[in-house]
Amino acid sequence: MDENTNNKQPQRVSRSFIFSIILVAAVIAIIAFSIFSNLNTTRELGPDKFVNMLYNGNITEVTPVSAQTTVTLQGRYTELDSTGKEVKGTYSVTFERSMYEQKLLWGVDLDEDGTAEEAVSILDVIRYAENKYGESFTLKDTVDPYQSTWWDEWGPFILIVGSSIILTLFLFSRMSASVNSSNRQAMDFNRSRARRVNTSKVKFDDVAGADEEKAEMRELVDYLKEPKKFTRLGAKLPKGVLLVGPPGCGKTLLAKAVAGEAGVPFYSISGSDFVEMFVGVGAGRVRDMFKIAKENAPCLIFIDEIDAVGRQRGAGLGGGNDEREQTLNQLLVEMDGFNDNAGIIVIAATNRDDVLDPALLRAGRFDRKITVSLPDRRGREAIFKVHSRGKKLDKDINFANISRRTVGFSGADIENIMNEAAILAIRAGRETINVDDIDEAIDRRVAGPAKSSRSLSEHEKRLIAYHEAGHAIIGLKYPHSDIVQKITIIPRGNTGGHVRMTPEEDRFLLTKKELEARIVGYLGGRSSEETFFDDISSGAQNDIEVATQIARIMVCELGMSPLGPIQYERDTSSVFLGRDYTSSQRAFSSETALKIDNEVRSIIEKAHQEALRVIKEHKDDVELLAKTLIEYEQITAEEIDYLLKNRHLKRKENKIEPVVEQAVEPAAPIKPAGEKI
Repeated sequence: MDENTNNKQPQRVSRSFIFSIILVAAVIAIIAFSIFSNLNTTRELGPDKFVNMLYNGNITEVTPVSAQTTVTLQGRYTELDSTGKEVKGTYSVTFERSMYEQKLLWGVDLDEDGTAEEAVSILDVIRYAENKYGESFTLKDTVDPYQSTWWDEWGPFILIVGSSIILTLFLFSRMSASVNSSNRQAMDFNRSRARRVNTSKVKFDDVAGADEEKAEMRELVDYLKEPKKFTRLGAKLPKGVLLVGPPGCGKTLLAKAVAGEAGVPFYSISGSDFVEMFVGVGAGRVRDMFKIAKENAPCLIFIDEIDAVGRQRGAGLGGGNDEREQTLNQLLVEMDGFNDNAGIIVIAATNRDDVLDPALLRAGRFDRKITVSLPDRRGREAIFKVHSRGKKLDKDINFANISRRTVGFSGADIENIMNEAAILAIRAGRETINVDDIDEAIDRRVAGPAKSSRSLSEHEKRLIAYHEAGHAIIGLKYPHSDIVQKITIIPRGNTGGHVRMTPEEDRFLLTKKELEARIVGYLGGRSSEETFFDDISSGAQNDIEVATQIARIMVCELGMSPLGPIQYERDTSSVFLGRDYTSSQRAFSSETALKIDNEVRSIIEKAHQEALRVIKEHKDDVELLAKTLIEYEQITAEEIDYLLKNRHLKRKENKIEPVVEQAVEPAAPIKPAGEKI
């Protein structure tokens, strides 16, 4: 909202500066003209030359300047040069006073025949020329050199004093402008940082995979465009809409689409823009933002990452009367206080609604809470199509199949995948993006780029192959496991290899058997190492960490143990993120803690034994997968299916070309098993 103010201020400073420069330049020009105006080049003449030019009509002006003993004549002359071109200039000639006044000059022709009967003075010659040439000749009165004009006496003083006054005024004006600018900048701290969005290229058609959320937001736009449609039944305009969801799922994109569709003023600001180091600045900016919004109502205000300013009051170990809480208090008053803000809709976005103050979430402030979830399979397919606009794709790309391999991916992840695929195609020198580019982009998103330069010993490579084959065989043979989509021992990021496993379909709930199957899958790599090497490595560190977390959540939060449906723990990782410190303390006895530890250990040990059992029962399949990985480094779901049926793979032009009767449609991981090795 401070855009116009920021634009006007530089213009004022610029105009003042230009005017001052012009004024100083004019003063300097006047001084320079006064000093140098009399420094024209003057031709010095001798007495004979002067008389000759005067007689011939070359002297056009004579100004005598008398001194005590001499008389200096100055003026203008004109004559022809060697080329016949007329040349004009000024001259100067000096005579003794006696020569000027007395008849001491002989041989001057003052008659028509050019002779002089008697001696004449220079003064007589000048008067003769004046009569002879008339208007073309000028004789000025004699000026006494000892009597100066007022300009000679006061001119330099006037120039010096005037220049000093002008320069002083200029410096004071610049200092005043600087002080005013500083004052304005100080006052600008209380100005709102919200920016008015005049043109947004994003429309609702550009938002895919969020049909229900778009319908809710489209209703706001319809209300602003056709209020009578709603007011005829007594419906009121919602005061606020809170968009909640994980990062990258399209909350800000929805707000941009509203800006592009609404047709009313749209102001955008981030929650962090309210709070500064100065006390009272945040509250002042909130007041200024709503003041301008009232002047432009009906309008929309979008606050991104509102959790930066809207966290619970009185939380943590610090004092309760801090700058952030003052800002929040002012926001609460403006949204639903004593004054009416009719025509203003506040849209806010956050992925931490659990830390927001309850007073901010109540009806009357945020009347609607829209959960923007991760897209489902159809949503991911639509998002892939949106982000493939303007890109050249192979004809055999099937986004329906790709969407099945990207379970758990957000819209931002999909946008990144398509961009990375385009970059990979350009890097390979291809004109179109193919399926391999998209598949590689998915792997890069999950585990990072391939580390082709990392050298592994033969023993390490063999150990990694059997480790990943152990993960894969659990997914292939153990009930309720996720589907294995790809196995690779190509190092990526901090991993030596990974198995990409995804659910068969999008799931909203997970059963106890499915969670137990996941723990078994995570322990498959370590169990394979025990079986084939009679040893274990550090590669299972991440597997053990994730398996333990799942087991503890089952016992302490989900009630999936003999301890019963009791919540013993909750997320205590964010003590200072808007919660009281005391609420994070353990609410059970030491005896119960021991029982919890025993139940977690029981779940892990049971899963470990199940993993060992499956691997030993399918030992030949594990060895087949491991040897194939050592040879080809990665194999896909279709190749795994063909390999287990035919016990070998065909190779064509250094690529695995399996003949698959019925291909299994791949998908991508929520969390890949065997992430580290």
